[in-house]
This record gives sequence, structure tokens and C-alpha cells, in this order.
Amino acid sequence: MSVYLNSPISTKFQQFISEDCFNIVEQTIEFSYQKISSILDQILLDCEPYSFKFIDLQSHQQTLNFIIIKFFYKIPTFKPTKLTSTNLIISREVNKKEQIMRSENMMCSQESDQLIEERRREQIQYLGIIKQNDEEFHFFNNQKNFSENKIEKIKRERSPQPLSQLITIHINNYNGVMLVLQINNIHLLQQQVKMTLKGNLELLQICQNKNQVYTLNFMKNSNNFVSGFIDNSIIIWKENAHNQWNCEQILNGHQGQILCLLLNNNDYLIISASLDKTIKFWMKQNEWICQQTITDHTNSVSSISLNEQCNKLISCSIDQQILVIERSQLDSYWNVKQKIKVDKCGIRLCFINDMLFKFQPIAQDSMHVYEMDRITKQYSRTSEIAVKSGSNRCDSFFSQFYAKSKCLLLNKNGNIVNLMQKNGRFVVEQSNLIQ
Repeated sequence: MSVYLNSPISTKFQQFISEDCFNIVEQTIEFSYQKISSILDQILLDCEPYSFKFIDLQSHQQTLNFIIIKFFYKIPTFKPTKLTSTNLIISREVNKKEQIMRSENMMCSQESDQLIEERRREQIQYLGIIKQNDEEFHFFNNQKNFSENKIEKIKRERSPQPLSQLITIHINNYNGVMLVLQINNIHLLQQQVKMTLKGNLELLQICQNKNQVYTLNFMKNSNNFVSGFIDNSIIIWKENAHNQWNCEQILNGHQGQILCLLLNNNDYLIISASLDKTIKFWMKQNEWICQQTITDHTNSVSSISLNEQCNKLISCSIDQQILVIERSQLDSYWNVKQKIKVDKCGIRLCFINDMLFKFQPIAQDSMHVYEMDRITKQYSRTSEIAVKSGSNRCDSFFSQFYAKSKCLLLNKNGNIVNLMQKNGRFVVEQSNLIQ
């Protein structure tokens, strides 16, 4: 017999089955007694007609015998229920229950194993997700640190820094972009205007160059600009869609460093002056090409200026000459119309209008005024304006600039910047020392 018979569960089932068996036997016996009682009642009913008819039992003995025989034939054959041994019944039921329990235990064990396997797979999946998230966190954290460092670097790069060896500044009137020239670097800045009409300068780009930059200028009708280098080249810079400037074309032709650059009002003409004593005119066709060269100066050309109609050019040189050059209406060719001899060479001059221009001799306390004679169409010195110098030396950086709308003339002389305003005649309003 199985070992389960000695277990508390088997004992419980044994008691239950024993009680069940005794109940079945009791019900069977009770049913048999009820059946017998019913049959006897029926016999009495069958005998009732005869109870009043025999007068003499002896005389009717034959009839009575017949009734008794009939009674016994009516009683069914009673076969007692054959009871199986209680232990055998209990053993059989226990074995049956044991098989059921084994099946249930097996099913529970299988379900438990399945649940454990599912939990294990879920745990592995969860650990994988945690690992992936952890890797992504570290990756994005590293990216964040990299981005923050990059942003800080960009902020530092785009923050306007004190500029040493400042050469020149140009501002584009179209959108406020400022060109600041510093030896090998061109700084592009833009004013961010606020509601208070005050603004901060934001650095847009630094165009780094291998060679020293001497001069630059914005084009009139676009954000493009040109720059001249110590290696004799001129670069055309073009703005792209991302507010960055790239080299569009390099112009070669001069044999000396570029000292001055100008553009006409339509941006189809570039005029360059060089240390090689020449002035070149560059025309825009499919690309920029050199159309003409002026070779009348005998030393480096230090400054040039165009009139408002862009048909007349003046230039000064270390050779102590001022050239007046006009463009022909017939063939657009530029011709030297006048050569003016000066006492002391100068490196700055500027048209005020077609009839008048200013010339600044190097580190002198006066600026010369030249006016054109209406009859002869020739220029001559007519007056002088007292200016401050502060030094007997001067470089060619920062050309003279006249703002017609403000009637202001900006003139660097020695290490002093003189701001003059025209009120009938030019008067120095302010003088600032350059440290």
C-alpha cells in the first residue's frame, strides 16, 4: 500500500470513506426492511377478503394453504448485499485519491515551473532593459556633458573679446552686421536689438586666415564682403543659408599686399590698391576678372575714394601724388584726369561730394581741403582744418569715412581719432586718443 496511507491526509480520507461505506450499508438495509414491510402490507390486503368467509379453519385448510403459497410466491427473492471488506474499499478509494493528488501535484508542479520560467525570462528582460537604459543614460549624460562643453565653448567663442591689434571696422547698413578686422582674423558680429533700443553684440563667425588681412569692405546690396591680404590676394566671401561666410572666389593679379578695397553702388565693380604701386578694376561677369590696371603712381598706393556717382576716383600714395581718375561714358574705361603734387605724403583722403574732398598728410596738425574749379574742372587746395595728431607716426589702417546723412567725417591722424561735423564748414567736435 502507498506510503500516503500513513500520512495525515490519508487518515482523513480513510475516516471519510469508512463513514461513507457504513452509510451506504445502512441505507441498503433500511431500504430492504421497507421493501419487506411493503410486501407484508400487501399480503394483508390480499388476505382481507378471506378473513370473513371461513367459518371453520379446518374446513378451509386447503384454501389457506393456497393463500400461503401465493404469499410466498409474491415475496421476491432477497439477496443480501455482499459487503466488501472495509479495508479493501478504503484502500481502493485512497489509491484513487492518491492518483488524483499525484495528477494535481504534477499539474501544480508544471504550472509552478512555467511561472518560475516566465518570471525568470521577465527578470532577464527587465535586467536587459535596465542595462540598456543605464547605457543610454550614460550615453546621453556624456552627450549632455559634451554638448554643454561645446555650448560653453561656442559661447566663449561668440562672446565679444577685447581685440588687440585692431585694424579696421565696417558695418553693413542693411542688417547691422559688423566686420572687425584683427590681423589674421575677421570677426563678424551682429547687434541684437532689444525693446529698449539698446543692443548687445553677438559674434556670428571668426574667419581665420593663414595670412594677414589688411583691408576689407561690405558689398552694398548683400551680406557678402571682400578682403585683401598680405599675400597679394583678394577673397570674395559669400554668406550661406546658415549665416556663415565661405570663400566664393580668390582674385590674384597684384604683386604686392592689398592696402585698399572699394565697391561701387551696384556691386559689379571692385577697385583695389596695392603696395605694388597699382590700382586694379575688377568686373563681375560669370566671375570676377581684372578689367584694367592704373600704373601712374611710383610708390605704394595708400588710400582710394569713390564719389557718390561712382564715376570718379581719387588716390594718394607715398610718392606724394594725388590722382584724379574718371570713368569714360563711352567705353567705361578709367582715365587719369589730374595729378596733384603735395608737400607731404598722406595715407588718407575722402570725397565729400563731386566738388570737394579732404586729404590728411601723415601726422600733421592740419587737414587739407581740395575743391574743384567749375571752369577748369581741376582740383586745388583751398583751405585747411586744424586737427589733432598726438604723434609723428601713423599707419594706414582706418581709412577716412564720411557719413553724408549725419554730415560727419571720421579722420584718424597719428594716434588721435578726430570727429568733425559740417556746419557750413567742418569743425572738430571731438578728439579721442587711441591707446
